[in-house]
Amino acid sequence: MKESQKTFTKTLASYADAYVNDAFGTAHRAHASTALIADSFDTDHKMFGYLMEKEVKAVEKVMHDIARPFTAIMGGSKVSSKIEIIENLLSKVDNLIITGGMTYTFTKAQGGKIGNSIVENDKLELALELIKKAEEKGVKLVLAVDAKIADAFSNDANTKFAPVGEIPDGWEGLDIGAETEKVYAEVIKASKTILWNGPTGVFEFENFTHGSRSVGDAIVEATKKGAFSLVGGGDSVACVNKFGIADKVSYVSTGGGALLEAIEGKTLPGIAAVKGEKY
Repeated sequence: MKESQKTFTKTLASYADAYVNDAFGTAHRAHASTALIADSFDTDHKMFGYLMEKEVKAVEKVMHDIARPFTAIMGGSKVSSKIEIIENLLSKVDNLIITGGMTYTFTKAQGGKIGNSIVENDKLELALELIKKAEEKGVKLVLAVDAKIADAFSNDANTKFAPVGEIPDGWEGLDIGAETEKVYAEVIKASKTILWNGPTGVFEFENFTHGSRSVGDAIVEATKKGAFSLVGGGDSVACVNKFGIADKVSYVSTGGGALLEAIEGKTLPGIAAVKGEKY
């Protein structure tokens, strides 16, 4: 950080009696306004705002104060962007549902035929390593068994269902199938703590929303039975809003990158600074 920023921060802090940080969405950034300024106040004069407090408590519930069984649902297209999160979760969860585009990297790694589905060919070994790690840690790794496939990446494409490892050439998986919906729902409904980050398919296309909607419905049902459910990450939040269930889960996080870094086990500067901890 530049010296000029440090000077400016001290000057700004001198005008105030207390510092309140209510911006969880930027808590993972060590900016002058999110972290450095808090260092100018003593413990009794820096605090979280109401939103930040809710976010911190929600993260605590899925990272430390865990009611079991704990199920994490990780979607998204790339394994590479979720490696650290998946590895950290493997030491905390009872069940890990890996879904969305990541499905096909895991399927191909295990010898399945995935047609034209999205895949990270340089992450096949990593996928096998993660499967092995889950087994070693006693985590139930839940992968799709069937997919809704399309002959083009379009809402208007021709569609059919196929086993996830038997997708013909020229076709690609754009959502989970009915059998997978049942498998996921069974695991989710039996859970006491649920973290949802990432849809099951290309939910932006109406014809491929069904899988994500079924996951949302299962989470709502589990929440009604007393489970704590945290939904976070842009696409998952968009899902619960689209399906009208945002008020039926325990908490919808306002943090994208901040939530993901918290789940990775990283220290968030915006939170550490208010607590008087190192960042």
